[in-house]
Amino acid sequence: MKKYRLLSPGPTPVPEKVLLKMSEVMIHHRTNEFQKVLREVHSKLKKVFCTENPVVIMASSGTGAMEASIVNFLSKADKALIIRGGKFGERFGEICEKYGVATVNYDVVSGECADPLAVADYLKRDPSIKAVFSTLCETSTGVVNDIKAIGKAVRDTKAILVVDAISGLAADELLQDEWGVDLVVAGSQKGLMLPPGLSFLSVSKKAESLMKASDLPKYYFDITKALKAHGKDDTPWTPAVSLIKGLDLVLDTILSEGMHALIARHARLANITREAMKSLGLEIFSKRPSNAVTAVKVPQNVDGTKLVNKMQDEQALTIAGGQEELKGKIFRVAHLGYMDDYDIISAVAGLEIVLKELGYNLTLGKGVGRAQELLSK
Repeated sequence: MKKYRLLSPGPTPVPEKVLLKMSEVMIHHRTNEFQKVLREVHSKLKKVFCTENPVVIMASSGTGAMEASIVNFLSKADKALIIRGGKFGERFGEICEKYGVATVNYDVVSGECADPLAVADYLKRDPSIKAVFSTLCETSTGVVNDIKAIGKAVRDTKAILVVDAISGLAADELLQDEWGVDLVVAGSQKGLMLPPGLSFLSVSKKAESLMKASDLPKYYFDITKALKAHGKDDTPWTPAVSLIKGLDLVLDTILSEGMHALIARHARLANITREAMKSLGLEIFSKRPSNAVTAVKVPQNVDGTKLVNKMQDEQALTIAGGQEELKGKIFRVAHLGYMDDYDIISAVAGLEIVLKELGYNLTLGKGVGRAQELLSK
């Protein structure tokens, strides 16, 4: 018998009490009972998003909210600045291109974060740019961008700032209102500790002002309809009832811990993971690492694909490999959501065994010992 541990940067483990909550008897979504749940959830989401703006909920993966952040606020004649530092930053540009929105691509070296001064320079040179798209945590590289500084660069321009916080929300700090972020995109299967299936979009007044002029097609992802329904604690389409009931409990769990303590806990697990990796002679890939996930360079003469597969198949530890041009070159260990100290210990212990089997020279227990040393403080 093996106990499987999910250490990927999404989906992440779901707390047992949340699974039980979602298994309760189904209720109808157009009832006072469900509207009461939605009312509570809408209020709690604002606290987690650190905003006074409405946070609409959609039954989709996070990519649905990414698409909604484009089709509701831009037009075919508009231009968008895309911060591309990895697979998910690139996705914003791919969606824009499908809808005929012109893109200005700011390509960031993989593993590095965006330079806020470069963003300011793009906007100064081209005042016609209507929106700036960035990731908070670029999951594919483990990098967290400096959204506070980017927000400062965008705030006093005509452009809106759109941030994909699908992986970073509830792990990396994001103060939406204080930092001047106009649209925040999120998903359920990361720091919110739920199965995939919900996406979120928080909408500022500045962003709302662009909605009437948008000429891009939308139906299911029409945020005008979503905001109208949100004001009545309702949804325009059939919601994912069980997931939202689970979300209500998750939000209680997060808020009882407190946002500051939540971020600090993720930072602690991230630091322990990285220190354990470095004690094994491994190199951290990200120059500005996220609290959500640690990306590590695969050592020379080690097959990165085999490493990830052996971790899953033999050690029952699911981690993630690199994507696109990073495939086989990095591996990624999450410390996100419903994970604790002993998930990190397990990850490091399993990694030591697999690395040794693949011919990497190490002393078994060294990384685990370093992790234990830090956990004991």
